[in-house]
Amino acid sequence: MSFQKLDELGHKLEALEHALAILGADEATHMAVGGGEKRAEAMAALAGMLHRQATAPEIADWIAAAEQEELSHDQRLAVAEFRRNHLNLTCLPAEFVERMTRERLRTEQLWRDLRAKNDWASFEPALETIVTLVREEAAMRSDVLKLDPYDALMEQYDPGNRAAGITPVFTELKAFLRDFVPQALNAQERRNAVRPVKPLSGVYPVDKQRELGLAMMAAVGFNLTHGSLSVSHHPFCGGVPTDVRITTRYKTGDFLSALMGVLHETGHALYEQNLPSEWAHWPLGKARGMAVHESQSLFVEKQLGRNPNFWRWALPVVEKHLGEDWSIDDILPHVHHIERGFIRVDADEVTYPLHVILRYELEQDLVGGRLEVADLPEAWDAKMRDCLGLSTIDNPADGPMQDVHWAGGAFGYFPSYTLGAMMAAQQWAAFEHQHPDANNQLARGDFEPVNQWRRDNIWCQGSRHSTPALMEKATGEALNARFFIDHLRQRYGE
Repeated sequence: MSFQKLDELGHKLEALEHALAILGADEATHMAVGGGEKRAEAMAALAGMLHRQATAPEIADWIAAAEQEELSHDQRLAVAEFRRNHLNLTCLPAEFVERMTRERLRTEQLWRDLRAKNDWASFEPALETIVTLVREEAAMRSDVLKLDPYDALMEQYDPGNRAAGITPVFTELKAFLRDFVPQALNAQERRNAVRPVKPLSGVYPVDKQRELGLAMMAAVGFNLTHGSLSVSHHPFCGGVPTDVRITTRYKTGDFLSALMGVLHETGHALYEQNLPSEWAHWPLGKARGMAVHESQSLFVEKQLGRNPNFWRWALPVVEKHLGEDWSIDDILPHVHHIERGFIRVDADEVTYPLHVILRYELEQDLVGGRLEVADLPEAWDAKMRDCLGLSTIDNPADGPMQDVHWAGGAFGYFPSYTLGAMMAAQQWAAFEHQHPDANNQLARGDFEPVNQWRRDNIWCQGSRHSTPALMEKATGEALNARFFIDHLRQRYGE
């Protein structure tokens, strides 16, 4: 029975994926600096092994035969998603996967060292190698998938995303934000003139911030028996659904930065921990693309974590762990603070989309050969000046070196962040429509109703539906930017 053969193969592939995920999380958190070279070799070998097993010649025959077998509805969905996944995997030869994995890991390790030194000159050759490999990958994927090269890259992160559909949405959003950012900043200035902002105390020991983060993680639903919290250069969520590894980074003068990072990554983790376990070894049981994944992280960080009612519950928790005695009017100016800044991961939800759109535009030009790595600092600076009125020309660490994504070869990923923000706003609107008591639930620290809604409509669905179908099924309509725009106006406008 061919379905059974695919099922057995899935278990073998899952084991290799598990090993790679845990090794990758460890590499970014606990691995000794001197272990990088051998870790890259080991992970490259495992990645090649995984790729060869996942693309073996007989698998295409198994898929075709399974499609003719008498299967349940879910089994048919599983085979269809297996076919889509298999087609994407067979775009690349194993030799290329090994070479890309090796270079990606080495460049990521180099990035951690050189970004801290603000050393673009030493980083540039490594990034040039990655961009060359990404262009090669895009060409191979484009040839097989019959897509534009950049679309072929996006397909790996969020199936169905196309630049032709995203660009008009981002153009509209960019135009709105150019007008709205100064309006929101003026509104903030007027509010602060009426009630001056109470400053943070500025002394938050890392161990106490960590305890606060763990308490918040558990409260919003994170299963601490199947996950952990560590420190890394760049916050991330990794590992596997039964052992989710999330990280943050701490500033002793600002507890909100780490806490919001924890909430964001916890959103990712909740998705992973609640995927359908019975299909964990099939593509059907995996998350439905990075836009949906980002919608879950941004749902927790933005729709919940920056909701004033969340802080009615959270303030006593903060006081318990950090000793801060604040009112809701004291904390909200910090939680809702907006400003033009250099760093994407520290940006507020008003200016954040502009950081994403900048990267989206630049990486299309890099992949398409219209922009070379040597010219990237100047191109980045020009767009930062245009979008946010800031210059990075003398500070590449806060410019094209600030993210790990390009060092790791993740081109086509960035659009998912802002698409996810739009989806999160629409999901909250749908939940609130069905649960008029939603804000009171947050004020009581009762997260089970909203988690159950997402468990039913998003998490347990895995990859049963395309991203557009999943959104329409969950919220009752196709993705609509007005929910995100209305959310920003309500929270940050006059």
